[in-house]
Amino acid sequence: MYDLKLQKINLKDYNERQEVNEFLNKFDLILDNDVDYTIVLRDKGNKIAATCSKAKSVFKCFAIDPKLQGDGITSKLITDLINKSFEEGVYHNFIFTKPKNIEIFSSLNFKLIYEVEKVALLENGVYNINNCLNNLIKKNNINITQKKSAIVMNCNPFTLGHKYLIEQASKQSEEVLVFIVQENKSLFPFDVRYSLVKKGVAHLRNVKVVPGTEYIISSATFPSYFLRKEDERLQAYTKLDANIFGEYFCKKLNIVRRFVGEEPYCNVTREYNKALKNQLYKYGIELEQLKRKEINDTIISASKVRELIRNNEIEEISKFVPRVTLEFFNTDKGKEIMEKIKYSNSPH
Repeated sequence: MYDLKLQKINLKDYNERQEVNEFLNKFDLILDNDVDYTIVLRDKGNKIAATCSKAKSVFKCFAIDPKLQGDGITSKLITDLINKSFEEGVYHNFIFTKPKNIEIFSSLNFKLIYEVEKVALLENGVYNINNCLNNLIKKNNINITQKKSAIVMNCNPFTLGHKYLIEQASKQSEEVLVFIVQENKSLFPFDVRYSLVKKGVAHLRNVKVVPGTEYIISSATFPSYFLRKEDERLQAYTKLDANIFGEYFCKKLNIVRRFVGEEPYCNVTREYNKALKNQLYKYGIELEQLKRKEINDTIISASKVRELIRNNEIEEISKFVPRVTLEFFNTDKGKEIMEKIKYSNSPH
């Protein structure tokens, strides 16, 4: 172990990335595009003997030569990643790994959140999922004795379709919690999405709009770095996310029903809805899937609104979004985001 040399990889250098990728390929792994820090341990012959990476708070892409496994290499890699996180002011981290590695990471003070057949999510740091939920309850004055429904939305941007789904849930529930996806990977940033929804449903007294936290639909729960096939990645992600929601959010917040809109187009959302139905059932949670709202035989969706923005069909947008979203589009920040959308190829 002491003959190994630690090296930081220049992720902008194609050859260095390629060398890491080739090493990872031996373990049926890949180097994710979103990693922001990668290190390797090189042997006497300058060949990679071990590697790991991180993407913000998520540790990923671990691989160690079998001859070195069990020789304290994992601890050395983890220590370096934690130190790097501390430098960046991040004091809470996730590890997404295969279930067979749970014991290794548990010995390094990582706590298991949940595991399914192919993946496990662990965390370490200044708080954990239970602390996070306790803070959510306190900050938003959530009455955990009252049965409630839940909706998870991205709202990129907030549309009449989102508003319709929330209103329908409101009519059928004592209380509704609307979780806005907190991951900032959308064209509309979290603070904008959260604010628009909150203003847009302020008239519904039994609805509370709250942040989705790091534990609902986030990069912390997507195992793209070690499950190679798209269908396996999708199944693992949806199953894990659904179980974390059932095991922690539903039990802690007294959620008995979750509302979703039916999904005729997006395969990812459609598979996610299936996983929710199959997994939440075992927690006694009902999944209510509602038909999507339409305008002139066109389903209202955020992607449709972004398409109209790209095509500069500004007058058409008013048919698909509530007044609060239209008013935002007329602000300086709104105009700036619309300009970005016009020149963006991002589906998000």
